Amino acid sequence: MMAISLKDQLLKAGLADAKKARQADHARRQAAKGRVDGPTAAELAQQARVEQAERDREANRQIQLAQQEKAIAAQIRQLIEVHRIVRGGDVAWQFVDARKVKKLLVSGVQQDQLVRGVLAVVRLGEGYELVPAAIAGKIAQRDAACIVCLNERSTTTVAEDDPYADYPIPDDLMW
Repeated sequence: MMAISLKDQLLKAGLADAKKARQADHARRQAAKGRVDGPTAAELAQQARVEQAERDREANRQIQLAQQEKAIAAQIRQLIEVHRIVRGGDVAWQFVDARKVKKLLVSGVQQDQLVRGVLAVVRLGEGYELVPAAIAGKIAQRDAACIVCLNERSTTTVAEDDPYADYPIPDDLMW
C-alpha cells in the first residue's frame, strides 16, 4: 500500500486547490536549487551586524549616563564635605524634607543666617549639613533635589501706608 502525500490529502479533503499546490511545489523546487526569493544569508548577516551595533551603541550610552550620574554625585559630596559648616548649639531649626518635619540643632547666629538665606540645609546621604548659600547654588546646578532648605534673600520693602511699619519683627521670635 502506497502512502498518499500530504498535498494529495489536502486536495482530496478540499482544504487546498490545485493552483496553490503547484505554486508550493514550484517554490520547493526553487529553494532546492538555491534560488530563494527571501533575503540571502549575506543580507541577513549584514542586518544582524547593524542590529548588534545599534544595541552596542545603546548599551554604551547607558553606561556613559551612569558614569555621569556617579561623577555628579561625587562632585556634590565633595562640595558638601569641603564647605560644610560645623553646627552646634541649642536652637532647634525645623524644616520639611519629603513631607516630614526634620530638626537640626544650630547656634543662634546660624539660625539667623538660615532665616536670611545666607546658609542652606543640604542632604548628604541620610543626614543633613549646613553650607553657604553660594555653595548651595553650585549644588543646585548639579542636582536641585539635594537642597532641602534655602531661604530666598529678599530686601523687605515697607509699604508707605503700613500701620505697623514702626514696629519691626524681632529676629528671635519663635512661632
